[in-house]
Amino acid sequence: MTINRENVMEQFAAYTRNYDSNDPKIALKIRHTYRVAEHCEEIARAIGMNDEDIEIAWLLGMLHDIGRFEQVKRYGTFYDNQSVDHAEFGADLLFGEDNLIRTYVEDNSCDDVIETAVRQHNKLRISEDVRGKTFAFCNILRDADKIDIFRVNVETPPEDIYNVSPEELRNSAVSEAVMNEVRKHHVVPRGIPRTPADRILTHIALAFELVYPISYEIAEKEGYLDKLLHFESYNDTTRAALAETEQELKKWKEEYDKQS
Repeated sequence: MTINRENVMEQFAAYTRNYDSNDPKIALKIRHTYRVAEHCEEIARAIGMNDEDIEIAWLLGMLHDIGRFEQVKRYGTFYDNQSVDHAEFGADLLFGEDNLIRTYVEDNSCDDVIETAVRQHNKLRISEDVRGKTFAFCNILRDADKIDIFRVNVETPPEDIYNVSPEELRNSAVSEAVMNEVRKHHVVPRGIPRTPADRILTHIALAFELVYPISYEIAEKEGYLDKLLHFESYNDTTRAALAETEQELKKWKEEYDKQS
């Protein structure tokens, strides 16, 4: 499969010009897209994929959040449970009636891989019927997405991602339901977070299910995960939860290193 990166980026830029780039939510998703594509390429290269597959991995990063822009325009939120499943929505835009995928690539030989990876990138677990190289592409995309989510949650004002003020976030408590998932070293399922501070712990917990060693190396090198762990909260419960989560992450990393 031949991918013309220049065309992909031109088409992405043309598509996102339909949305207000002065809206912080739109702006952060544009930057997020490019960053995830870069991380997809970095991970694919590190695990030994060939040049063609590296290009496909990069393309997945460019396409994975295409549904976010219309989601924000229609609903004004990133919360899928308050609007639409952005991954399913994006895959439908690419492969449904609008068939946007053909503006990015003419070759349809990897359509199944692309559609599956886009649909699966935000799921709690990859569907059991996904196998082989498609499964690897799903994991690459999911890891790359998580890595940049750490950055987004450090650099973006809370009102733009959590729809709360900085004061609300700093005074918010973490719920026991979220901490129970942290102690199991799990990603927190959608629907469990209840408070603004829960969202911080939920995003930190994404690290528990990074698949590739290079992914954790990138996260450590960039330092955003560490910054989330040391978020300045005014709430005693949240400060204790962050300290406990840091210890749980260290335990998980020790076990992960043994198995790698």
